[in-house]
Amino acid sequence: MSNNSQITLDDIAKKLNVTKVTVSKALRDHPDIGTKTKERVKKTAFDLGYMPNYIARNLSNKKSYTIGLVVPKIAHNFFASAIESIYNIAYKNNYEIIITVSQESAEQEARHIQSLLSMRVDGLLVSVTEETKDTDIFKKVQNMNIPLVFFDRTIEDIGFSCVSTADWKGAYQVVECAISQGYRKIAHLAGYSHTSIGKHRQEGYISALKDHGIDVNQNLIIEGGFAESDGYEGFLKLYNNGISPEIVFAVTFPVALGVFIAAEELGLEIPDDVDVISFGGSSYNRFIKPSITYVNQPSVEIGEKSIELLLYEIEHPQNRGRKNIAIESKLIYGQTCIKKSTGILLNKK
Repeated sequence: MSNNSQITLDDIAKKLNVTKVTVSKALRDHPDIGTKTKERVKKTAFDLGYMPNYIARNLSNKKSYTIGLVVPKIAHNFFASAIESIYNIAYKNNYEIIITVSQESAEQEARHIQSLLSMRVDGLLVSVTEETKDTDIFKKVQNMNIPLVFFDRTIEDIGFSCVSTADWKGAYQVVECAISQGYRKIAHLAGYSHTSIGKHRQEGYISALKDHGIDVNQNLIIEGGFAESDGYEGFLKLYNNGISPEIVFAVTFPVALGVFIAAEELGLEIPDDVDVISFGGSSYNRFIKPSITYVNQPSVEIGEKSIELLLYEIEHPQNRGRKNIAIESKLIYGQTCIKKSTGILLNKK
């Protein structure tokens, strides 16, 4: 048997003098087969270099045991952590994850989803791009009766379940922190309002201002993307427009980092000349001086809840698209947003 890629179940069965059915069941850990037989079959399969034909198995079982994952970025603290937790849960449930990265391109996102559908994945986990507005590709997923769960960046009210951070509440909380420290001129480098996180975080920002008697100045709100470059360009736009905020609320941690770069170019000191807070943090925040006060995104929990919900919907098709889970966040205090204390105390629970 010179070509290991051609090893079949029949070859293993002949080697062990058992039936092909026995080999098939042993490789699938079927309860009909004893432990010792399973071990012999698996060892022989490994020694012979047997590679299962997943395409043939999928055609017969009508199940691929694969899940398609579509994320806008992979070199991002939140997504890296969420992907790892998704993979761990999937692996424990004998599923493989096929990861695709849209690079914030709606066109690439649609193409990836089309490719994953052609691979006959059992379900999809999707965090949409900052460009995504057209929902046609998701209608196609729905028409094919493939379960899909949105996570972090979601599209609401189109028939799919969603798992995200409590964006409105988290934004309200961190802006309220700034207000309690005496800040009144609070700018917001916001995400695009057609995205779920951009919309809800901006709404939380506005509500916090209104509830504390601060007028909403639209000139202090700059919509853009979620990367460092967006924070950099957004902050420069404020200053080029002659606007000097006391503090900036960044829609994401990378956007906050962009503010740091722009402020340095302008000769401004953080937090003395302008302060910064953000939605979402990073494990390397402690290496930044000053470290940023932020609302955390529970990335591990979001990843776990997303894959658990998708696996449930794969097994229970009658209950698909019925859940919207918002996971609570909490304020993490750094070295920003602390200098203008007015004596108002925050509940730091």
